[in-house]
Amino acid sequence: MSQKLEGNILVTGTNRGIGLELVKQLAGTTGEEAHIYACCREPDGPRAEALRDLTSKHPGRITPIQLDTSDEDSITTAVHAVSKQIGAGGLNLLINNAAINKPNSPAPLCTTGKKDMMEVYETNVVGPFLLAKMFLPLLRRAAERDSPEKNKGDEMSCRRSAIINVSTLISSIEKCPETFPAAQMYPYRTSKAALNMLTRCQAEDFKIHNILVTAIHPGWVRTDMGGEQAPLSTQDSVLGMLRVMSSLSNKDCGMLLDWQGNKIPW
Repeated sequence: MSQKLEGNILVTGTNRGIGLELVKQLAGTTGEEAHIYACCREPDGPRAEALRDLTSKHPGRITPIQLDTSDEDSITTAVHAVSKQIGAGGLNLLINNAAINKPNSPAPLCTTGKKDMMEVYETNVVGPFLLAKMFLPLLRRAAERDSPEKNKGDEMSCRRSAIINVSTLISSIEKCPETFPAAQMYPYRTSKAALNMLTRCQAEDFKIHNILVTAIHPGWVRTDMGGEQAPLSTQDSVLGMLRVMSSLSNKDCGMLLDWQGNKIPW
């Protein structure tokens, strides 16, 4: 059953694309007591102007946070900043959206080097790993405060305490033969496959705390990364993703789903 998201929600990579749209729709649809922590590398920089405009349109609902997911010190600073503000409620929802793709698509083997592989892995896998690890006390606090009865019998939900790792269809090893010709993207593919394993590990590790962990593919979206030929707008993708998040429960923990709620094979 779909339920409105609420509580304290943190989203990474919010200066543009899917991340910015997530903040926009969350600010417009969540309850009055919900608060969104919108993280990006330079919240005061020129590339975050749209985020600042959005923040001003929803006074008291959005807090921009400086965060570079490839920098452990930056993550530590961001976690401390959020912890000071978040209060007794804890963190209800962590959406690991920030990601990079190097080199430029289609990123074939001949143009891909070690530096590309390592930089993409650091941002797309290590960043979400560290964020989940450092935010675990706040996620546990939220899980402990909310009772299963409030979630209509489900112990886990995105309204209670959850991590959503934004993954991709092209992370699927089973589907690689059909998706590889259109987008080779060695660093991006392998990093997102690793993110899927991180999702599975966290799902097993955190279920004792009643923290839901699920990976979601947003679809092929018209963003700087997705390109102009992508069939989905950010609005439609995020609308679907939030609908899926709102309906997640125990049975979805550790799964890879698409923006319409369909299961994607590993």
